[in-house]
Amino acid sequence: MDKEQDISLNDLKSGDREAFAAMVNAYSPQLYRLALRMLGNPQEAEDVLQETFINAFRHLKQFEGRSQLSTWLYRIAANQALMRLRKNEPEMVSVDEPVQIDNGESMPRQLKDWCCLPESEFMTSEAQAQLDQAIHELSSALRAAFVLRDLQGLSTRETAEILEISESAVKTRLLRARLELRDKLSAYFGDRLEAIEHE
Repeated sequence: MDKEQDISLNDLKSGDREAFAAMVNAYSPQLYRLALRMLGNPQEAEDVLQETFINAFRHLKQFEGRSQLSTWLYRIAANQALMRLRKNEPEMVSVDEPVQIDNGESMPRQLKDWCCLPESEFMTSEAQAQLDQAIHELSSALRAAFVLRDLQGLSTRETAEILEISESAVKTRLLRARLELRDKLSAYFGDRLEAIEHE
C-alpha cells in the first residue's frame, strides 16, 4: 500500500508523534467503517477506533513487521469489535464446518432471481438499510469474515491473517454468510421485483 510506504515503522517504534498522527489519519476511515459495519452503532465504532489506536500505541514496540501495518491494525480493530459482539451473543455451533449444500437444510429457503432488478434498486437507502440489518443478524464470526472480505475488499489471505484462522475457514464462513444474507434478503428483493413487474 502506498500509505504504508509513507509511514516509517522505525519512526513509529521510536515514539515519533508525527508518524503516529500520520498512521491515525491514514487508517482511521477504513477502521471506522469496519467497526461500524460489524457493530452497527456509530458510538461503539468510535470507541473501537479509539481502542484500536490505544492498543497499537501500547504494542508498537512488539510489532515485528511480519505482516503489513494495515493488516496488524485491522486485526486489532476486528478483535475489539468481536469482543464487544461476543459479550451479547450466545455460543453457537461451529461456523467452520463444511457447508453441505446438497441437503436442502443448508440452502436458503427463499431463493429468488434478482438478475432482472435494475442496479438502482440495490442502491436505495431502503435497500442499504435492509442489507445492514441482514449483516447485523449474522453471527459475529460470519459478520467479521463478510465485512473484511466483501465490504472492505481485503483478500482471503489478509482476512485469514486478521482473524487468525485458515484461508479455508474464511471461505467457509464467507459462503455461510452469503447464503444467510441471500436468504434474509430474498423476500425483500423478491417483493421489489414483483412490484416493478406490475408497474
